[in-house]
Amino acid sequence: MKRIFMTRAFARWLRRSSVAEAALSVAVAEMSAGLVDADLGGGVLKKRVPVPGRGKRGGARTLVATNHGDRWFFMFGFEKNERSNITQRELEVLQALATTLLGFSTRELDAQLKQQLLKEIPHDQGAKH
Repeated sequence: MKRIFMTRAFARWLRRSSVAEAALSVAVAEMSAGLVDADLGGGVLKKRVPVPGRGKRGGARTLVATNHGDRWFFMFGFEKNERSNITQRELEVLQALATTLLGFSTRELDAQLKQQLLKEIPHDQGAKH
């Protein structure tokens, strides 16, 4: 079963952004089908998500940790009009975080959820596949 999560920092960004939570499930469905904007290495993918009225091209960028199977973690997001990209140092930090997140056991994931360090997104929300 596919599980989709977001970090606490990503959840704060999402609340301030114009991106709908349902768009994240759609993005995972697209990435599962091979539609990725960039593979940044270390288990980190870059994926565009739509912003109402601007679509994907003028919308937001998300950085996702994944094992390309059952676990997807939204770690970082930014709108295109906020910044053009991330720095090399930010990428290194996100790759280290991806390693940690992808290494969690089911018990550790449940503990992270209980402590509200991660939030789980319903896997079928917005996905029509």
